[in-house]
Amino acid sequence: MAQTWPLRFGIFMPPMHKVGLNPHLALHRDLELIEHLDRLGYHEAWIGEHHSAGSELIASPEVFIAAAAQRTHSIRLGTGVNSLPYHHPFILADRIVMLDHLTRGRTMFGVGPGQLTSDAMMLGIDPATQRPRMEEAFDVIMRLFRGETVTHESDWFTCRDAVLQMAPYSAFDIAVAASVSPSGSKLAGRHGTGLLSVAATDPMGVELLAGHWSIVEHEAAKNGHTVSREKWRLMGPMHVAETEAQARANCRYGLQWIFEYLAHIIPVGDTAMPDDYDAFVDQLNESGRAVIGTPDMARAQIERLIDKSGGFGAYLFMGADFADWRSTLRSYELFAEEVMPHFTGQMRPVQQAYDRVMGAGTTFVDATLNAQFASIAEYATQRAGAGDPWQMPGS
Repeated sequence: MAQTWPLRFGIFMPPMHKVGLNPHLALHRDLELIEHLDRLGYHEAWIGEHHSAGSELIASPEVFIAAAAQRTHSIRLGTGVNSLPYHHPFILADRIVMLDHLTRGRTMFGVGPGQLTSDAMMLGIDPATQRPRMEEAFDVIMRLFRGETVTHESDWFTCRDAVLQMAPYSAFDIAVAASVSPSGSKLAGRHGTGLLSVAATDPMGVELLAGHWSIVEHEAAKNGHTVSREKWRLMGPMHVAETEAQARANCRYGLQWIFEYLAHIIPVGDTAMPDDYDAFVDQLNESGRAVIGTPDMARAQIERLIDKSGGFGAYLFMGADFADWRSTLRSYELFAEEVMPHFTGQMRPVQQAYDRVMGAGTTFVDATLNAQFASIAEYATQRAGAGDPWQMPGS
């Protein structure tokens, strides 16, 4: 199917910072980055929750969102994601509703099982229980959001006649994170929520995109929900500069470091990444796993994802320190200048208006000159009729 609706753009920010730099400064730069994206017109930002690996430093996306909301005007701010097995579902639901009120409807709620196994182990949680616990907690949270009174006995939490003391401020977006397995897609469909595809550009993940959305639609129909592709977000690594050579030079800063870190966090498949930096970037670009290059390359990647998926709602940058701070800011700026308007619908009428004027040759200039000459002649005639002859100076 063809994409007939405008895309949104944003960031999925764990965040991932190179270890060895000032962590206090990194947290405040995360806030500055959200302000930067807000000024540039990005639509949304999803903020992660992590506790143990030293790179992803935001422990509470809700606290971060509350701070970011005071610094921004229009960008929507989501938990990307809350790790549901780490929280009592009633307490988390109550916090999200409060955040929805504090941000006057700019809050979004993203859920997942927890990405860092080291987090779960520190909490004494068996990693094998994380996905079932996420589903159990999510069922309860969704009932609470609907205003139901919930009694639920579990081996890890209890709700007894639990009901939220405030209704939500808005019908805020809710999304389930998914990677390669169908579990996230099934859960999103069962509850009629959005989907966050965090492995959308992975060589395996990209081939599964259309199938994952078909699962969402199938499960939604079974459960009496209607879902929209506009609530589907795809995430991928990207850094752009004025030239591909400059983008590659910028990313010497941290690109390989980030992927080496990820190899210790999530399964990365059997494809070995080259040690040589240029060969490493070649592999990322050629496989489509990332874009380290120009705005033209970024546009081609978005178009490829539209083709592979059949259409989606938002593209999210992977928020990681691929490049130094200033080059990172410029990458988001350049993307907003040259890529976003092609997919939001803003570029087309501007280009059409420009083309109409340029395609008219001297038509408009001639019309202006004719009007000026007519005005001069009319004035000269008026002066002559009053017995006060006048001639345009220099004529």
